[in-house]
Amino acid sequence: MKKPYFLFLFGLLLFSSLRVFAAQTSTDYDHSANFSQYKTYSWLKVQAGDSLWEDRIKQDVDTQLAAKGWTKVDSNGSATIAAFESTQDQRTLETFYNGFGGGWRWRGFGGDGMATTTTDVTKVGTLVIDIFDGQTQKLIWRGKESDALSGNPEKNEKKLAKDLAGMFKHFPPSH
Repeated sequence: MKKPYFLFLFGLLLFSSLRVFAAQTSTDYDHSANFSQYKTYSWLKVQAGDSLWEDRIKQDVDTQLAAKGWTKVDSNGSATIAAFESTQDQRTLETFYNGFGGGWRWRGFGGDGMATTTTDVTKVGTLVIDIFDGQTQKLIWRGKESDALSGNPEKNEKKLAKDLAGMFKHFPPSH
């Protein structure tokens, strides 16, 4: 009788821990901006951990904007883009209950169970893409994406491209 409940709880814990590390993407924009007037863009700044990632971010954003019909120019674009990347440690506590014991007598099961709690540290990268009006320097669009990072740079590079594709999926916004 304990085994089905254990498997259900294990599956629930596994599902909830996967949701914690799924990419989180959000976008916002100036609802008064006329995005049809923007056809060219230039880069203002890219700030990342190193020049390799700065180049990858630029390349992937350039790919997304080219697919939307925007053209990159060296300066004086109708829009200007800035990108900022940061990395932080996210700590997660995971508790495993053995025997459903410890005094709480869950669903009639009791006994001398043990609870073991561990702390997992996951590197999480956050990328913010800002698009400004080239003339007024007013922010017209912002995309933000956070995702767990791997120890494998190639895997992270693929994740960046996939996450940016999701970020720019509904770009430019339509009113």
